[in-house]
Amino acid sequence: MKKRLFIVLCAFLPLVAVAQSTWERPQQTVSTDNDQKKKALFEKNKQKTDPKYLAGAVPVVDGKVTFTLDADAPGKSAQQIYDAIYRVLDDMTKEEGQFKESQVALVDKQNHSIAARYKEWLVFQNTLLSLDRTVFNYTVFADCTDGHAHVTITRISYMYEMERGEDDGMMTVAEGWITDDNALNKKGTKLAKYSGKFRRKTIDRKDIIFDNIKKAIQ
Repeated sequence: MKKRLFIVLCAFLPLVAVAQSTWERPQQTVSTDNDQKKKALFEKNKQKTDPKYLAGAVPVVDGKVTFTLDADAPGKSAQQIYDAIYRVLDDMTKEEGQFKESQVALVDKQNHSIAARYKEWLVFQNTLLSLDRTVFNYTVFADCTDGHAHVTITRISYMYEMERGEDDGMMTVAEGWITDDNALNKKGTKLAKYSGKFRRKTIDRKDIIFDNIKKAIQ
């Protein structure tokens, strides 16, 4: 009897060995997830800064940071262009985030010229936990001729975190803060840590203003 039982067990041994050979250790998913997170973070950090913020994006004319728009408006008279730009500049004074000081300050109706001064909030970040912004001052000049508009944004300055007190806040002008020398790294490939955000948002705001003017005179 014992001998027969031994023979039966021996017959099943190869099957047990085969069954056991299919067992393996489960793969560790935690390390894979961590690797994916590290890779995603690396790819994010590797992203290049948009060229529109890099070298040459902030022109300096006669020592002053000056953004310039020259826009054609075929078939439009100087008066028509003047009226359209005036409406844009006047509407800007009523936008959210403007201070009471914002206004169309001077006009030369005969020569179709406008000067508008603005004091507004320039917002860097606005979340439930953080509001990062600066007071942004600038002047817009517009000269209108038949079929053409010449517009500049200049006299730019910032008042950052002044509500904390003069010793804690910062007052500065664009010439000493957002130019290539001040707001880019040495290679000119990235925005500087602090002044870079001022440069980025100033360029974005300039683009919005100029785009609105171009649409208005078309």
